[in-house]
Amino acid sequence: MPQAKNTSGGRKSQDVVQDIGREMGRIPPQALDVEEAVLGAMLLEPLCVDEALESLTGKCFYLERNRLIFDAIVELRNSNAPVDIITVSEKLRQKDTLEKVGGPSVLAELSGKIGSAAYMESYVRILQQKAIQRDLISAAHTILSDAYNEQVKVDDLIDTAQSKVYEATQSSDRKNVQAIGSVINQALDRIQQLQSVEGLSGVPSGFATLDRITNGWQASDLIILAARPSVGKTAFSLNLARNAAVDHNIPVAFFSLEMSSLQLAMRLMTSESGLSADKIKGGIKLQNDEWNLLEQSLKKLSSAPLYVDETPGLPIMEFRSKVKNLVKQKKVRLVIVDYLQLMQGPIELKGVREQEVAAISRMLKATAKELNIPIIALSQLSRQAVQRQGGGGKPVLSDLRESGSIEQDADMVIFIHRPDFVGLSESEGDREKTQIIIAKHRNGETRDIDMLFKSERVKFVEVSDTLYADTPEYESGMNSRDYVEPEERW
Repeated sequence: MPQAKNTSGGRKSQDVVQDIGREMGRIPPQALDVEEAVLGAMLLEPLCVDEALESLTGKCFYLERNRLIFDAIVELRNSNAPVDIITVSEKLRQKDTLEKVGGPSVLAELSGKIGSAAYMESYVRILQQKAIQRDLISAAHTILSDAYNEQVKVDDLIDTAQSKVYEATQSSDRKNVQAIGSVINQALDRIQQLQSVEGLSGVPSGFATLDRITNGWQASDLIILAARPSVGKTAFSLNLARNAAVDHNIPVAFFSLEMSSLQLAMRLMTSESGLSADKIKGGIKLQNDEWNLLEQSLKKLSSAPLYVDETPGLPIMEFRSKVKNLVKQKKVRLVIVDYLQLMQGPIELKGVREQEVAAISRMLKATAKELNIPIIALSQLSRQAVQRQGGGGKPVLSDLRESGSIEQDADMVIFIHRPDFVGLSESEGDREKTQIIIAKHRNGETRDIDMLFKSERVKFVEVSDTLYADTPEYESGMNSRDYVEPEERW
């Protein structure tokens, strides 16, 4: 009996749909003749059993009698028993449901209503569509009930509504088994297409070496960018956001849980104009020509598709809802979170910090995968990163603060290492030296990238580009390969 429950899934949902139908005086979406044709074919043709079980579940059958028969067939198949009228009748008798379905005579009638086995695929598709319609009705009922419930927070309501609709539309989308030869042919076609296209397959970082290693930030990836406080996490992430939004016109969402949007804007203005941070902050007065330079340099930044959210202590479920809306309404292709440890996890885990951070990390990865976008989450490193002896003071994966699940969930882990912050600078000029350390890369190589951090301009530059860092070509993002839209790549 437990196995039958697993295969039928959604009995409560079916009951809700029936109740709603009675209240509205309407018959819920169904195709009883198709249900009977499918069951009849399964009782007579072993190949039809396999084909149906690849794509159908118990909830695809509206009539309870038909669901019970389907469950019995599933249990027989799972135990490698033959499927026919006799074995199904015996299985129903063992489950004490034979009389509930109408007895052996009903099974005999079903075997006489079999349609053509050649139409089995069409029959299966019809049942899937009817199941999706019923799931949407059930989801709408849940959303309506929650909307009237004053105890449900609006953010939770929005997330539940989006998730319910998504689950309903995906519930019957089951992948078919494919022969490896077919998959290899698809892979060869993709390789051939990639060879004929110039550019990156992901969202550009704006740094040539980093883009060569990653081929751009890849869809569905969770990238952790970690460093000790004041090393330059926010500055580097702003450079990444700016390069994608300004140079490549790719919509980017930046969630700042620590700094205000005004502070972020002033940092971006410093980086974009080339003027010193002291002048932007007002410590040194701007001259007339500098005002003109500032206004001219901000034209592209002002019109860039960069969206900033400064909600402090952002709950993870509210974050999910906001990202879903941004992806849908603004076509956002990259999300940056500054930073992970300042987010709020599930209420039930409040006070259990490690579990709370683990839940946040899992949700970030799940969101990236569900929406098929890269998410870059900034993270603090523990104090042992600077207290550890040896290794040149470089951080390692175990330094990720508060939860080992961050490393586990991440597709990439990148550290920012500044030797001067661990007392290893030998001269004044060494203070700009920075290493971007790719410590984990699930789909590529790991290595260290030498950069310089121009703190007065809040700007990172690759060492190889230093001679050109102040030229117009560099400011235009010419140090990175062009981004190619997915439609052009595939």
